[in-house]
Amino acid sequence: MLQELSKVWWAFLVRGLVAVVFGALALTWPTITLAILVVMFGAYAFLDGVFLVVKAINSWKVRDDRWLLMLAGLLGVGIGVITFFAPRVTEIILLFYIAAWSLATGVIEIASAIRLRKEVPGEIWWILSGIASIVFAVLLMLFPGVGVLGVIWLISTYAFVFGVLLIILSFRLLGHRRRGKPAKV
Repeated sequence: MLQELSKVWWAFLVRGLVAVVFGALALTWPTITLAILVVMFGAYAFLDGVFLVVKAINSWKVRDDRWLLMLAGLLGVGIGVITFFAPRVTEIILLFYIAAWSLATGVIEIASAIRLRKEVPGEIWWILSGIASIVFAVLLMLFPGVGVLGVIWLISTYAFVFGVLLIILSFRLLGHRRRGKPAKV
């Protein structure tokens, strides 16, 4: 699994960079309207889902957890499509869509990371990105009625942290690919 992941290290980097840019833009413009946030989030969820689907398809023959990747990817694509075709969804419903997507992504990231840990002792970055996704989902479910600025801050902070963790993971995978052997964290 590590060999296959190191071949697509760049996908983790792109996912991380997109998340960091999304998070930074949302933090930089806190007065952004909910409609723009919906479009930005929809684009992010859609692109993230596409990358996961591509990763699942590319590693279909070598991964036994390919259905988990495919499910997470399709969920991301679906959430992205929903946000584009139903942009006037109420804040609460949108938040629960986002929370469900983030929770599913977090669980799948952690499950995949546990499999990776069998090959690379001490690898924690993928687990931390999964935990960040789950914490974000729980906070959205516990506090759905917070104001738009609070939601923007929460979403942008999550995206930024998640993105940074994926960028770190991508460089760890690139290092493995260059060395051809596992590296300890």
